[in-house]
Amino acid sequence: MSDPLAFLDDEIAELRERGLFRWPRELQGEQAPVCVYDGRRVVNLCSNNYLGLASHPRLKEAARRAIDEYGVGSGAVRTIAGNMTIHQALEMRLAAFKRTEAALLFQSGFTANAGTVAAILGKEDVVVSDELNHASIIDGCRLSGAERKVFPHKDIAAARRCLEASRTARRVLVITDGVFSMDGDLARLADLASLAREFGAIMMVDDAHASGVVGAGGRGTVEHFHLHGMVDIQVGTLSKAWACLGGYVAGSGRLVEYLMNRARPLLFSTSHPPSVAATAIAALDLIEAEPALIDRLWENTRFFKAGLRDLGYDTGQSETPITPVMVGDEAQAMRFSDSLFEEGVFALGIAYPTVPRGKARVRTIVTAGHTRDDLSRALEVFGRVGRGLGLIR
Repeated sequence: MSDPLAFLDDEIAELRERGLFRWPRELQGEQAPVCVYDGRRVVNLCSNNYLGLASHPRLKEAARRAIDEYGVGSGAVRTIAGNMTIHQALEMRLAAFKRTEAALLFQSGFTANAGTVAAILGKEDVVVSDELNHASIIDGCRLSGAERKVFPHKDIAAARRCLEASRTARRVLVITDGVFSMDGDLARLADLASLAREFGAIMMVDDAHASGVVGAGGRGTVEHFHLHGMVDIQVGTLSKAWACLGGYVAGSGRLVEYLMNRARPLLFSTSHPPSVAATAIAALDLIEAEPALIDRLWENTRFFKAGLRDLGYDTGQSETPITPVMVGDEAQAMRFSDSLFEEGVFALGIAYPTVPRGKARVRTIVTAGHTRDDLSRALEVFGRVGRGLGLIR
């Protein structure tokens, strides 16, 4: 009998031949600025643990208390029997934090994006989307059946042309990442929000990498650009600065009511374990009580960016703790990443299809938990390895 999956052997062999086959490294211990992967102690520049809260004692204690009070699981989707008091408490806190009427939890940031877009748009509609938007936005657009008009990255004139060509659509959604996850630059959100208002379109922003990082108190790009009331839908995540798991949508009360009844990921996936919701509430408490965490994140970001540039690296258009080290060649980017790891720095190589061909890079993310010694050591390794590979002089 023939094997219908035999083609996978050829696909994997091709990846190996091109030096692009990857298997995730194993974290042995807690997520930390310096930790052990695959048995090697490394400076960790891969984690989204922006504020260093993944092993914070207050968050761990909140999780333990929630298990004692509520158990380990909700037992159902929200709309059947899994709508717990602690879920609603977290949503109220998130709405207050984002300065919106309401918020709604999703099982992940991915499902928050994909589920929301697919719920509010249909075949008669148009979505106007930045070409570098996250995969979850792209998938949501595909699931919705709406016509997609993709404009070049941050090209406002092109976005305007897309909107002008969409005047006959039933609904139009303008959507962008707030912080772009591979390049670390900020959206031109104020310009896009003005365009959306001018054309009567819905404005949506994915603030996954902005939550807890950008804007006063870490409230995101809407706060950063002073656009409250100009953005209809804000998506965030609990899995990065909040150090736990899940996503959320913040907006009007009627938006949340509609999504509770129409967003398929929410309707067909079990709700958050209570310990996760409690962890997120504790993270919100901590961030509001200790704003110096965000200050420290940005101090580390400025130090590390300056160090990379002084070494002669191209860090692209980054404006945030996400700092790409541009390489170009895919195989070379993977060799660079592997060599850094051997020398004690974990910084992941990123290649097509995550980024366009010819734009491979090693992506770095610093956190509030890194010490100056950690970052200085990482910069020394970047210098030594980069010179050895001919990437810098």
